[in-house]
Amino acid sequence: MFKQIITLIAALTLAACDSSTPAKLNTGDAAPAFTTGSLHAATVKFPDDLRGKAVVVRFWADWCHYCEDEMKAIERVWQRHKGEGLEVIAINAGQDKATVAAFIKKIGVTYPALLDESATISKQYGVVALPTTYFVGRDGKIRTKVLGEADEATFERIAVELLK
Repeated sequence: MFKQIITLIAALTLAACDSSTPAKLNTGDAAPAFTTGSLHAATVKFPDDLRGKAVVVRFWADWCHYCEDEMKAIERVWQRHKGEGLEVIAINAGQDKATVAAFIKKIGVTYPALLDESATISKQYGVVALPTTYFVGRDGKIRTKVLGEADEATFERIAVELLK
């Protein structure tokens, strides 16, 4: 596990130094497009597959101290609002499919878990710390970014605003 943490830190550090990677996505910027596999082998094309939906894009890893409780909080918010067009995609930053599967099973969330084993998507989004969560409007533009720990009430407030 220590080796995985060092590998991820190195990948994210390199991403921060890569001039082709945006150092920071700002509110109002278009969310970067990507295609990747999900835990259940389906390919997800973002934003194409979720066009017209309000989307929570969550970056996480199993070693992240705050990710577990927050992912459970996001699940509760998603369950309350998915009928209104709220979608959640949880992108694992740099871990293998078996690790992702074990963690998702352990915490019991049901929204899609996406794979980013080489941290390519994380680099596109300028992720430098976990957890990082982007809230993307129906128009595909970033409305809010939460870096680090947040509680269920914060996710609820932002999700409701995003759905307006």
